[in-house]
Amino acid sequence: MANILVAEDNRNANKLICAVLRRQGHEPIAAYDGREALDAFDEHHIDLLIADVMMPRLDGMELVRQLRAADYDLPILMLTAKSAQEDKNAGLMAGADDYLTKPANMQELVLRVRALLRRAGVRDERRMEVGRVVLDADALAVVRGTEEVRLPPKEFRLLQFLLQSPGHTYTRLQLLDEVWGWDTESAERTVDVHVNRLRSRFADWDDFRIETIRGLGYRAVVPTA
Repeated sequence: MANILVAEDNRNANKLICAVLRRQGHEPIAAYDGREALDAFDEHHIDLLIADVMMPRLDGMELVRQLRAADYDLPILMLTAKSAQEDKNAGLMAGADDYLTKPANMQELVLRVRALLRRAGVRDERRMEVGRVVLDADALAVVRGTEEVRLPPKEFRLLQFLLQSPGHTYTRLQLLDEVWGWDTESAERTVDVHVNRLRSRFADWDDFRIETIRGLGYRAVVPTA
């Protein structure tokens, strides 16, 4: 289940989208203008945002720009009544991950939401246990007993992704795709930098380690009891 913020000023459309998302097992949160949507981030953990372009008080484009400027890296699906390519490009340049032309087909909306959540690594469970270690996605924290290490979003997602499949080797390109997104402009060296930071943070922990597989990439290793 994901918390999905629906920022749409048309109340009937908002109600329909929320109902469809709820049937898919998600928890929709309704906002009817851009300012109300921004306020929702102070009250809820949001996994994905669906934002209409034309909204009162704060339009969808500016909403997305402000979120990205504040380092929110959640997936964003924009709804636009305009089908011109330049309008779609403007949404993507503002920081949206995908767009859907209104009136939105609900089946297509569900598929796009599913794809965005999968790419962002959102799972039904917000906590993952690896032996004595707990990864708390809401707090972006790695906890072991009384020890707690809070991580930047990208480092947390990288560690979470590697630990979901211990022993599996991922190339740098695969990790860039999964953690930074297929359209990222980051270089493969970015993965190396983040892996080195994780190794430094958890150098004294023997619960897991990240190994370099020469010529291929990285894998997480979890010692067996």
